[in-house]
Amino acid sequence: MADHGPVDGGIPADDDIPAESGTPAERGTPGGGTPPGGETPVLRITGLNKSFGAVHVLHDVDFTLRPGQVTALVGDNGAGKSTLIKCIAGIHPIDSGTIEFEGRQVSISGPRDAAALGIEVVYQDLALADNLDIVQNMFLGRERTKGVVLDEDSMEQAARETLARLSVRTVKSVRQQVASLSGGQRQTVAIAKAALWESKVVILDEPTAALGVAQTRQVLDLVRRLADTGHSVVLISHNMNDVFEVADRITALYLGRVAADVARAEVTHGQVVELITAGRSGELGLAPVTAAENL
Repeated sequence: MADHGPVDGGIPADDDIPAESGTPAERGTPGGGTPPGGETPVLRITGLNKSFGAVHVLHDVDFTLRPGQVTALVGDNGAGKSTLIKCIAGIHPIDSGTIEFEGRQVSISGPRDAAALGIEVVYQDLALADNLDIVQNMFLGRERTKGVVLDEDSMEQAARETLARLSVRTVKSVRQQVASLSGGQRQTVAIAKAALWESKVVILDEPTAALGVAQTRQVLDLVRRLADTGHSVVLISHNMNDVFEVADRITALYLGRVAADVARAEVTHGQVVELITAGRSGELGLAPVTAAENL
């Protein structure tokens, strides 16, 4: 990742932060549950079902997120990834099932409820305004005020601190217009915006799609640092190389069912591809009868 100097205002470049520290995947409990040491999952979904009319999209889905870990959510088109994420984000109401956040059962009836809990989603289109600068984008819709005017100094300082905490070194000035940024820099701003609001869960929808090699490297490093700062990160991706590079756990969906939820170190690329395409790989995955019923 090229170093274009520190963000203006004195953001330090921390070259000592590794792209991936430790192997938290190996400390997790395959298939869900509380990790060793009794750490409570940030988010636990149990038995979630969602239908649109006569179409049953999600079937008894269990999904667990732990602090400081990257969970890759993988599956073919139509597997239910987007629907699951939209249920978590409060866009779609669930039909049945339970959602627990930090050990207590909650009801997410809209995006405001999700944001209040600390759940932020970075969609593939990023939802950034090209005509605004980085600070304005990061606070868009949540601006700080001082009396009847915007508190520009406070917002600028918070933006700088967030970028510094994530060791972002590719942005020269927080007052750059987003229109002048590269694809990788835009993705960085969108992720930093999600991290700004004391979020606990950050969901990234195909963050490296359409990016070049260097820009992909920047984004993957940022994803890893996001988890290293204590966030629970969901990475939705079709790129198995990206998944195996930064994920701690992998949850594979197959036609609306969880085929497997495993530590990254316990599976191979080939097994994950089989789980995505057939719902089963050897002894891992859905029962043969269940997988066959979904064909």
